[in-house]
Amino acid sequence: MSYEYEKVLTPSAGLRLHLNENTAGCSPKVLEALRDLKATDISFYPGYEDVIDACAAALGVPPEQLVLTNGLDEGILAITIAALRDRRTVSPEAIVVVPAFDIYASTAAAVGARVVEVPLDRHFGFPTDRILAAVTPQTRLLFLTSPNNPTGLSIPPPEIVRVAQQAPHVQVLVDEAYADFAQSTLIGAPEIQALSNVFIGRTFAKAYGLAGVRAGAVIGNADSVRTLRHIVPPFSFNICAAVALKAALADTDHYQWYLGQVRESKALLYRALEKAGVRFWPSDANFVLAEFGSRARAVVDGLAARGVHVRDKSRDPACPGCVRITTGVVAHTQSCIQALEEVLCGEA
Repeated sequence: MSYEYEKVLTPSAGLRLHLNENTAGCSPKVLEALRDLKATDISFYPGYEDVIDACAAALGVPPEQLVLTNGLDEGILAITIAALRDRRTVSPEAIVVVPAFDIYASTAAAVGARVVEVPLDRHFGFPTDRILAAVTPQTRLLFLTSPNNPTGLSIPPPEIVRVAQQAPHVQVLVDEAYADFAQSTLIGAPEIQALSNVFIGRTFAKAYGLAGVRAGAVIGNADSVRTLRHIVPPFSFNICAAVALKAALADTDHYQWYLGQVRESKALLYRALEKAGVRFWPSDANFVLAEFGSRARAVVDGLAARGVHVRDKSRDPACPGCVRITTGVVAHTQSCIQALEEVLCGEA
């Protein structure tokens, strides 16, 4: 089976609620920091000590347990290479719990693994027993996302611990791209720190609005992280990302304001979907997955015609009939709700 990342067309105009981006933009302090860059800052290779220390402090880990990456995508690639490069395993396997971010399967397949898909349980419950049943001596990597994309549901931490403990030969990547919105993380949890086969991935694209400069991090056991440093290119984290990340982490007021906007936006969207009789899943992330069934494509097209772009997930066999809607700035969510009501009323 062939796997590749689905590149969604970016609209030239309208409200972008299809890629889970920060709809407010980055902190103004990020722009100030970027404007302060000197010509030699651009022409010289960057140093990272300050931004590593700032990031480690913000996440509550020692610097030796963290590696900065060019977006979390590079971190996912580095972990995949580290887990799968041992060719003593003739046919290495990687387990992907679906529905999931496309890049897990495409990266694992590109590195030469056989991808094993394990679907979530009914109503998107975490399938601990079926994951463990899928583990074989050839399994080298397990991709998990908490909160999940596209469902927005978090994995109970004890279940992650159970899987990692019962499959010690498997590297477990817990992608916490949306953990800022959940206000919950495995970073620093004693039971996770005791495990050498768990990596935690973080991105600063979502809550901090740095998607365009590509800033991510991987946290794990110091020895395991040292292995990743031999894989991640030495200067892949560019000077703009380094400067932007340090400024973004320092502006806690902007960060907290945006988290508040997301919480209020989700509450507004929940009420609108309930009123319309549309099923949805309460989300720990900055988006909501809603089930429109056979109307899904018409809803996506109708919203696009009104300048509101959402993500059509209806053809994914793991979440048929579903649409994912980013919940960011409240005013944007209000515009989306108004457009959605027009589309649904037009169908009535």
